[in-house]
Amino acid sequence: MHKILLFLTLIIVLSSCKEDKDKTLNDSTAYDISIENWPEKAKVKAKTSAILKEWTEYTVLDKTFDGLYTVANTEDLSLVIEDLIEKQKLLAESTYPEPFDKPQIKSRQKVFHTFVLKTKGDLEYRIDPQISVKEMIEAYNAWGNQFEIITNNTLDIKKLLEE
Repeated sequence: MHKILLFLTLIIVLSSCKEDKDKTLNDSTAYDISIENWPEKAKVKAKTSAILKEWTEYTVLDKTFDGLYTVANTEDLSLVIEDLIEKQKLLAESTYPEPFDKPQIKSRQKVFHTFVLKTKGDLEYRIDPQISVKEMIEAYNAWGNQFEIITNNTLDIKKLLEE
């Protein structure tokens, strides 16, 4: 009886150790990157652009962001995302230009940073990054629109509150 139980246990152990080819993760999973479906990068107007050109950390981040539209595969996208994370850290530690040293700008920057990290997570977990890239671009455009709103706002709040 003991021999039969030992033999059955041995068969069960050996059959459970068999590698299931359907359940193994394919390490070569690479998603096609289709930049045609991505939203275009919003352009800032001349008045805002003049202020942003003096902010070197933002200029470097903006050029890195332009590299997003040249990616051909997930490896390229991963490199651009890593570079964006580094440039984002430098930008967050930099001195903001006086008109843009406002909570509205800093909060939009954090939202953009969040979507950059979401895209990085999708790439690390081998999830199709198309949706998170679109969200990241929309967050970047919203950040640029906030620059425009602040630049074009002619209402002096402090003066209005004093009256």
